Amino acid sequence: MAISFELNAEPRSDMGKGASRRLRRAGKVPAILYGGDKDPEALTLSHNEVLRNLEHEAFYSHILTVKSGAKEVQAILRDLQRHPSKTIIMHMDLQRVIATEKLWTNVPIHIIGEDVAPSVKAGGLVSHDLTEVEVECYPKDLPEYIEVDISALEVGESIHLSGLKVPAGVTLTELERGEDHDISVVTIHAKRVVSEEEETAAGGGEAGEAATGAGEGES
Repeated sequence: MAISFELNAEPRSDMGKGASRRLRRAGKVPAILYGGDKDPEALTLSHNEVLRNLEHEAFYSHILTVKSGAKEVQAILRDLQRHPSKTIIMHMDLQRVIATEKLWTNVPIHIIGEDVAPSVKAGGLVSHDLTEVEVECYPKDLPEYIEVDISALEVGESIHLSGLKVPAGVTLTELERGEDHDISVVTIHAKRVVSEEEETAAGGGEAGEAATGAGEGES
């Protein structure tokens, strides 16, 4: 079942920091909707509704339906400003989505197969080098996430951007910049084993420091 997200918005005319503070005290979030060859629109959203939606990872990379009166607009979340210490959304930027125009946005990467990979069971350490990746596509082709299977990955091996399986119609923008941008997405590293010499050296160093400290105290 496809996930859908709706935001109920109201137009706002009061602008400025003072107006935004009053909105937040009233449980509202100031927002701006722009793009699509139309003028930007200043909107007000329900803070509780926004918080509920933000609990879903897909909200950050999904096509959203913004309802304002009798109008419905398709948009994506472009920017989100949070309070540095409180659970308060300070402001949201939404960009209109046009069905016939490609968009650029980030989608999350989901690593699967970690629980069954023999290399991981043998003690290999998984390094998540990327947690999201920028894609270019038409709105209808926008994936909720990109899946990366590491069940067959050996220790010392990596999966790079060029190894990702992306849906038809989706382009990884980083790869369009050249071969040098084929960066690692996930790597399995060998677990570092501390040698007896290193343990002895570490123990000797601690013992030496303790002895030195004791000697200084006696003098």
